[in-house]
Amino acid sequence: MNFIKRQFLEAKHILDSFISDDLHFQQIEKAGVIMAEAIRNNHKIMSCGNGGSMCDAMHFAEELSGLFRDDRRALPAMAISDPSYLTCTANDYGFKAIFSRFIEALGQPGDILLAISTSGNSENVINAALEAKSKGMSVVGLTGKTGGRLAEICDVEIRAPHSEYSDRTQEIHIKIIHSLILVVEKELVK
Repeated sequence: MNFIKRQFLEAKHILDSFISDDLHFQQIEKAGVIMAEAIRNNHKIMSCGNGGSMCDAMHFAEELSGLFRDDRRALPAMAISDPSYLTCTANDYGFKAIFSRFIEALGQPGDILLAISTSGNSENVINAALEAKSKGMSVVGLTGKTGGRLAEICDVEIRAPHSEYSDRTQEIHIKIIHSLILVVEKELVK
């Protein structure tokens, strides 16, 4: 039982570390405002990530296009997560291109990419961010550790405190995602 309790205490320590820096909340607000402005101007938000980060990307998109807390219109968001598309593209162009090809096909100037990488160094996420920038899109990045190469590409980077394991980073990322959705809704309901 002590082992389990230590996991919760470690998660609390990392959350407390995140909460102690107001820059994090400024970055979340900035990213949410950019996202809301894009939607207000008839643009969309695309999201991507690998493994648990893909699950977070999907969760973000479904909360915006579906329902989060209160009834409101559906908002234009999609995760790059279709298995047939991903496997087709990985087979033909390699895993490094699975997200960037999608953005090449559907990204438009003024759209937003939410790029999620716990290390900040996932090649396919970095390639997506680079493609998004080349298309005139803004990039919001959720990272961890040192921010990696992704941090250098983002218009807004929100970094979880350094931890040894990616699950602690993902625990912060899901709180950031929920906060982003709240900011977007608040901005659009004004």
